[in-house]
Amino acid sequence: MEGRGRHRAAVVVCALALSACTSATPADTRTGEDDPARVAEDVAAAPATPSGEVTLAFGGDVHFEAHVGALLRRGLGPIARTLRSADVAMVNLETPVTERGRRDPKELEFATDRYYFRTPPRALGALADAGIDVVTVANNHAGDYGQVGLADTIRAARRNRVAVVGGGRDAAEAFAPHVVRVDGLDVAFLGADTVQREGGSDVWSAGPDTPGIAAARGSRTDQLLGAVEKASVRQDLVVVYLHWGRENEACPTQSQRELSRDLAAAGADVVVGSHSHVVGGAGFSGDTYVSYGLGNFVWYHSRQPDTGVLVLRLDADGVVEEEWVPARIAADGRPLPVTGAARSAAVRDWRAGARCAGLGAERGEAQTDDPEYAATIAPIDAELAARMRGSSHRAGCPVRLADLRHLTMTYRGFGGLARTGEMVVHRRFARDVTEVFGRLYDVGYPIARMRLVDHYDGDDDASMADNNTSGYNCRRVAGQTSWSDHARGAAIDINPVQNPYVRAGSIDPPAGRRYAFIDRGRSAPVPTGVIREGDLLVREFDRIGWEWGGSWVSSKDYQHFAGP
Repeated sequence: MEGRGRHRAAVVVCALALSACTSATPADTRTGEDDPARVAEDVAAAPATPSGEVTLAFGGDVHFEAHVGALLRRGLGPIARTLRSADVAMVNLETPVTERGRRDPKELEFATDRYYFRTPPRALGALADAGIDVVTVANNHAGDYGQVGLADTIRAARRNRVAVVGGGRDAAEAFAPHVVRVDGLDVAFLGADTVQREGGSDVWSAGPDTPGIAAARGSRTDQLLGAVEKASVRQDLVVVYLHWGRENEACPTQSQRELSRDLAAAGADVVVGSHSHVVGGAGFSGDTYVSYGLGNFVWYHSRQPDTGVLVLRLDADGVVEEEWVPARIAADGRPLPVTGAARSAAVRDWRAGARCAGLGAERGEAQTDDPEYAATIAPIDAELAARMRGSSHRAGCPVRLADLRHLTMTYRGFGGLARTGEMVVHRRFARDVTEVFGRLYDVGYPIARMRLVDHYDGDDDASMADNNTSGYNCRRVAGQTSWSDHARGAAIDINPVQNPYVRAGSIDPPAGRRYAFIDRGRSAPVPTGVIREGDLLVREFDRIGWEWGGSWVSSKDYQHFAGP
């Protein structure tokens, strides 16, 4: 393995830190733009496959906001040893490098989530001192201080030892790779943002003639995929660092899974990312190594303290060895390495995260195919009516069986695997409900199970105890004589154990006691399946006119959503 000193001498120097770099190998042997006979001669004379190796290290989100600014003088501490031991280390710089500019309106964000970061130019020097070589600025904070802040970031990059990708004076520059040669291998590093645009300013998406960040949102991934394809032809290895995922969710969304496959097909050898604030699963999608979430790394709070450094050893064919170096974010913002038994437990947890990601443990293993969301809406047929009578339906119920609809819907289990569940709701709500659960499936929202309450003979307590998500059940409100919204086919309970019904003197189901009084604020880190204020689930039901029981005043029915 080549030492760190050789890497420092071999880094390809760019004319601009945000421009495409040229490697030590002449471009004509890679592009074929010169004399064909000369190119063929050069190719024949060169080894078919480089035999070197390179070690890469990746950390998550970094900024120097508030008290974390003290680290600009103090340094990142012992985690720097891990970063420096790699040939190239890379993080997501979640801040513009500027001391000027005005706050961008960011009107497309939630008003309560409009955070603004910036850091002075010495931040790049501090990162270099800690062993970091490359940062991506393709994220939802690079434009916090508008075009002035981004321009300052570009200028600062030209004068520092840290290369910057994912932003530039136009789209071509924003999507250009930084290229490093280590032990005979040319490695290209790219960055891109896949999360919702923050505001109307052009800074959030570089254009043909306008500065901004490398945006690859929704279906607009062609420019990123084209940049990866181009790099895979010119360089031996291609690394893509993405700003992606759903905040506070470790399991990948459907769009993340699809994009990782597309990037693998385009020639990426490594795909890593951050933004969710939590550590996600990692493993192989064929020959491509994918890490869905690196978590926060240098951060101003420790509400999501678990973090670490992903260390990968690669040869010319891709990743041959992986290591997770776990850490926890301290009060001062530094990621402190975890030791002893806690380290072993953290590594086990990290490896377990691959289950919901559908990734393979060995190179060559295909990522688990994920079916597209599917839903059916059907009247209650004779067979189902027989199941329901005397269980969830009986004479005297406020709605007829003819007014109900039987739904089947794809959902994602707590382990991340796709499953098919069933539910009964009133026909007025059937289409809206299937659309809501389709959205939940696409973003990877976890649901423990989805069965008709008839599986439990209509016993609501048994259904809740089994953490079952259910709809129609002809029953009374608990402790009252009035009909429940469930009896009208106008209510759904979701993950009852993680979202219990909390009243004075009672918590239902009893297994939900540990979740009864946790922080459910919009940005609070919560266990799998817990519903928070302003959560996507809450917003989706609100969109179709349904109310969440977690917003009630006298009691809290966190599992409950009810229609008008």
